[in-house]
Amino acid sequence: MASVFTLIMDEKIPGNFVWKDEKSVAILTIQPIRQGHGLVIPRQEVDHWSDLPVDLAEHLMQVSHKIANALKIAYPAKRVGLMIAGLEVPHTHIHLVPMDSMDDLSFTFAKNADANQLKETAEKIRMVLVQQGYNTPS
Repeated sequence: MASVFTLIMDEKIPGNFVWKDEKSVAILTIQPIRQGHGLVIPRQEVDHWSDLPVDLAEHLMQVSHKIANALKIAYPAKRVGLMIAGLEVPHTHIHLVPMDSMDDLSFTFAKNADANQLKETAEKIRMVLVQQGYNTPS
């Protein structure tokens, strides 16, 4: 059975995309810890990140780097945290979260986001990525 992320990539359920390429996508999570909280996801369904082919893991880190640099501009914070947890969906995904303290990586602070706010957040991140010279999904 396809993961929820595959369903989003296949546009069977909605998602707020900030990045799409042949190997991966980046979307906003519907339960962000902080505004700008996104996920970088391989198109290939692999449950555990250490089972990813090394070239795909490298690609995900390159995309994460680009998204994190855009987040620094769109949602300034002390850091952009990167976390691979993966217990809730059996499809590897990298969390990127603007953070000012370690509490900003705690899922206890995750809340359901407003759909309009997610659209606005995605647009803001895409605008920064375009300013940095990247093509982004519309």
